[in-house]
Amino acid sequence: MGGDHAPQCVMDGIRIVAKQDKDVKFLVFGDKKQIQPHLDADPLLQSVCELIHTDEVVTSDTTVSNALRNLRNSSMRLAINAVATKQAQGVVSSGNTGAYMALSKMILKTLDGINRPAIAALLPTRTGYSVALDLGANVDATPENLVQFSLMGILFSRCVLGVENPSFGLLNVGVEELKGNDRIKLAYQFLKEHPLSNNFLGYVEGDDITKGTVDVIVTDGFTGNIALKAMEGIARLLLEVIRSEIGKSIVAKIGALLASKALRATKQKLNPHGYNGAPFLGLRGIAVKSHGSTNEEGFANALHVAIRLIRNEVNEKISNELKNLSSTLSSMLDSTTTKTTVDSSL
Repeated sequence: MGGDHAPQCVMDGIRIVAKQDKDVKFLVFGDKKQIQPHLDADPLLQSVCELIHTDEVVTSDTTVSNALRNLRNSSMRLAINAVATKQAQGVVSSGNTGAYMALSKMILKTLDGINRPAIAALLPTRTGYSVALDLGANVDATPENLVQFSLMGILFSRCVLGVENPSFGLLNVGVEELKGNDRIKLAYQFLKEHPLSNNFLGYVEGDDITKGTVDVIVTDGFTGNIALKAMEGIARLLLEVIRSEIGKSIVAKIGALLASKALRATKQKLNPHGYNGAPFLGLRGIAVKSHGSTNEEGFANALHVAIRLIRNEVNEKISNELKNLSSTLSSMLDSTTTKTTVDSSL
């Protein structure tokens, strides 16, 4: 029961999904005193929810080490355990991101062939939405990690956005082959010679994210998280400026009234609740992170992301693709690393 507005936001989000999808049931982990009144007041929630009581909580201030070592009956940990023991097929939480990722990785483990899980999310673009990863799980990423992120991003785009043959690129400081650090160059070389799809477009820059140049943007978690937070800040600034300017004069208010349809569409496009729900890709179970400040619409969207990943068997698809890729990837990167070492010594 994490997040700024739990349990109200969580229960309202469940209600939205329950009305839209009759085949989904929910295990709700948290304090019975807080949650039971919501169930008692709504027959629909009663019919789709099973409450598992615990009053132990991972808060936003809880350290990762404390969550791992001491809070063994926290709602977050019990929910993840339910996926590991097959009581549930997926878990969604709005709680502490660091603790959620650490617990998920420890309990669920990574898929064979995946070194590190990645946080993926949908970002609004001129043409629709793009998938971006990693957005904060890994501050550093090896060339092998970047290739694995590419594979997972492609499959996420297919499963969640329905893009049949997603295009993808590596986020870099320029599109020229000479630019970038050694890690991204090695990943680029591998993807160029052994494409995961016929839609590898090479390097993309920061402004390509909102242009929709590619369907999948691949980067390390340090760069990705900064890009994500910057985009969210710009979106909020834009909406605040529009709102402020409209209120400054009668003429502006009349103009806003005439453009109300376009303004509503703009607000909806930039509304972060509409694309809330960031999965931890690469784990042996579906775990989706909801933004801590989201509303019921956003939490419902995170639930929908988890449901689509489960129904499309994204983990099984990642595992199957990796079986065909792993040996080639390891030998390719080993030989490329050796060559780079020799060349640099010359």
